[in-house]
Amino acid sequence: MSMIQQFLKELEAESKTTRKILSIIPDDKFMWKPHPKSMTIQQLSTHIAELATWSSLVLNTSELDFATMDFTPQQITKTSDLMEMFEKNLEEGRAGLAAGKEEQLDEPWTLRNGETIYSTEPKRDVIRMSFNQITHHRAQLGVYLRLLDVPIPGSYGPSADEGF
Repeated sequence: MSMIQQFLKELEAESKTTRKILSIIPDDKFMWKPHPKSMTIQQLSTHIAELATWSSLVLNTSELDFATMDFTPQQITKTSDLMEMFEKNLEEGRAGLAAGKEEQLDEPWTLRNGETIYSTEPKRDVIRMSFNQITHHRAQLGVYLRLLDVPIPGSYGPSADEGF
């Protein structure tokens, strides 16, 4: 199996878990956050949904420069809109990966803010990191929802709320 095929397989598997956690956000809790330094549920959940596009972004660019990017996060306030955004972004991520070539994975990709370079890594490592970011932020969202007494679905097996 090629690395691209492995990434596609992992994206599909992880999207099921991501879909489960995003779909249970109560519409009236999007502006909630557990601490003043924390993101709101809106910021965190839309970031998770946006990360589904990173494999395509990384394969089709050589860098992301925060100083020059033109990006405004979507202001999602309903779970149904969040799910629509996630599915659209997931399809973009799938398509980008499917069109990718194995040799692209060894090319360098840089994350920067103007002259400040945060990292330059092979594209394969950046795609892996983006998948890890989804898992990381999904777990954060699970804690947020636990604090709101929302029953949490299992990720890699049943959760305490599913009788584990």
